[in-house]
Amino acid sequence: MKINSIKYNILILLVISVFNFQLSAQEYPTLWNEIVDFKELDASDSISKSRILFIGSSSFKFWKDVNDYFPNHQIINRGFGGSTLVDVTRYFYDIIVPYNPDQVIIYCGENDFAFDNDLSVEEFFLRFETLYGMIRVNFPRATINYLSIKPSPSRMNILDKSIEANKMIADYLDNKANASYIDIFYPMLDEGGNIKEEIFLDDRLHMNAKGYQIWQKVMAPYLK
Repeated sequence: MKINSIKYNILILLVISVFNFQLSAQEYPTLWNEIVDFKELDASDSISKSRILFIGSSSFKFWKDVNDYFPNHQIINRGFGGSTLVDVTRYFYDIIVPYNPDQVIIYCGENDFAFDNDLSVEEFFLRFETLYGMIRVNFPRATINYLSIKPSPSRMNILDKSIEANKMIADYLDNKANASYIDIFYPMLDEGGNIKEEIFLDDRLHMNAKGYQIWQKVMAPYLK
């Protein structure tokens, strides 16, 4: 599979430039405190490389016991709350590169639409494509999986966009080597096509153990 490395290297340089500019102005970029927490955790723990890396937003962040769900795998969870694809891309060299992952699983996108009503599906897809390209260029042998945007009862207003974005990414990854789309959207619906309310916490956004059990069942065959 050929990747336009020049295109993505330019994008990488732009991301770094923005990041450095913000720091030079002594203004910490959004969610930087969570990245600092990761750095402190890495300094205190013995983190071996070449493992499965989870990156994305709070649905991963709150999966504190993820390794208990997949006891035969070594998973590094670097989900951080409220993050968008832009945030994950911004911190690419902080939350992805240091771990030299064999497999990267992404759950991110829900916040992109929730935080920006004007964001189009096409613009969202470009965000994903940028992150995907950066991972592929830096880790050409890594497996890349995208976990579909989940249906959340508290975010029915972005449901149509989520479905469209999921399909666009699924189609994109369908012909990519060593990459795949993982559908957790439809397993979270009941037989009548309604969202399973019982798998969510009181905020109707984040999941309880029942929700993560669904994810476990769907994701298990994809873990390397």
